[in-house]
Amino acid sequence: MASGIDDARKRTVLKDENLYMVFAVTLLSVLGVASVTPAFPQIAEFFGISPAKTGLVVSSFTIPGLVATPLLGLLADRYGRKKVLVPCLLLFGVSGGLCALSRSFNELLMMRVLQGIGASALNSLNITIIGDLYKEKYRTEAMGYNSSVLGIGTATYPAIGGLLSMFGWRYPFLLPFAAIPVALWITLRLKQNRTATNHKAGNPFKEMLKAFSNPLAILLFSTSTVTFIILYGAFLTFLPFHLNTSFQATALQIGLISAFMSFTSAVVAFNMKGISKALSERYRLFLAFILYCLALIIALNLPNCLSALIPAGLIGAAQGLNMPTLMTMITNIAPEENRAAFISLNSMSLRLGQTLGPFLMGGIYSLFGIRSVFSSGAILAAVMASVLYFALKPTQR
Repeated sequence: MASGIDDARKRTVLKDENLYMVFAVTLLSVLGVASVTPAFPQIAEFFGISPAKTGLVVSSFTIPGLVATPLLGLLADRYGRKKVLVPCLLLFGVSGGLCALSRSFNELLMMRVLQGIGASALNSLNITIIGDLYKEKYRTEAMGYNSSVLGIGTATYPAIGGLLSMFGWRYPFLLPFAAIPVALWITLRLKQNRTATNHKAGNPFKEMLKAFSNPLAILLFSTSTVTFIILYGAFLTFLPFHLNTSFQATALQIGLISAFMSFTSAVVAFNMKGISKALSERYRLFLAFILYCLALIIALNLPNCLSALIPAGLIGAAQGLNMPTLMTMITNIAPEENRAAFISLNSMSLRLGQTLGPFLMGGIYSLFGIRSVFSSGAILAAVMASVLYFALKPTQR
C-alpha cells in the first residue's frame, strides 16, 4: 500500500497522494464560510436584514455540526472513512451550490443547514485520516502542512468571494459544487492503512465519555471553542462591517484583507516542523492567544482600511501556531480504535465556537456597538492565554 508511516519515511509525507486528498477535503471544509463573508453587506441589503441577523448565514451552517459531527465520527469508526466522507461531500456540494438559487432569506438558511450537515464530517475526518496515516514527527509535519493548506484556502476564498460578490451575492455560493469531483477522486483513489473497527474494538460511547473526564482533553476542546468564538465572532463576521462602515471598503478590499490573514496563517503553519523544535506546545498556544489579543486591540484603532492588514496578519500568525498544535495534541491523545469519534468531539467544539461566536458578538454589537465586539474578543483571548500558560506543563510537547 502506497501510504502510511512506512511510506512517509521513504518518500516524505508530501509525496503521498492520500495526503493531497486530505488537502482537498480541508480546502472544502473552510469554503462554506470563508468564501461568503465578503458578501455579507450585500446579503443584508438584498434581504433587508440587520448585520447581526446576517450572522445566521454562519450559524445555520455550523449548528448542524453540533449534533451530526459526533454521530458521523461513530459511523466512520464503525464502517470506514470513505463510506461516510463521500456522501457528506456530495451533500455539501449540491446543497451549498443550491444556496445561489435562494429566493428568500429563510430558503438560504435551509440550504445552509443541509450544507452544514454535509460539512460536519469534513473537518474531523481530514484530521482523522492524517492520524490514521502518520505517527510521531510525521504526524506533526502533516498537520502543519494541512493547516497551511487550510490557510491557503481561507486566504483564497475571501478574495474569490469578494470578487464574485461584485457581480452579485449569489455567485460565491456556486463554489461548493467543487466537492462533487473531489468525492469521485476519493472514491477511486483514497487508501487507508487500517480497517473500520468492529463491535469488539472498543465502546465508542465509553471512550467519548472518558474524553470528558480527561482534563487535557477538556482544555483542548475548550481552546478550540474559544478560538472560533474569537475568529468567527469578533473577526470574520464583524470586521467586514467595521471596514465597510468606517472606511467604505468594498467587498473585494475586505476579501483581500481576509486573504492576507490566511496567507500569514499558511506561512506560519507550513513552517511548523521547525517551529515545533524551537517552541513547546504550551508556548505555541500561549503565544497564539497573545497575538489574537493584540490583533483585536489594534482593530479598535484603525486609521484607515489599509491598516487592517496589521491585525489580519497577527490573527493569521496566531492561527498558524494554534491549529496544527491543537490538532496534533488532540490526535495524540485519541484512542486508535475510536479515533474518528474522539476527534469529532473537537470538531463539535470547533463548531460550537463557530456557532456561538456570531450570536454572542452579535448581541454585544446590538447592545454596545462594534468597538465592544473587538474589546470583548481581546479580553477573551487574554483570559485563554493565561489559562493555557498555567494549565499546561512547561515542557508540554
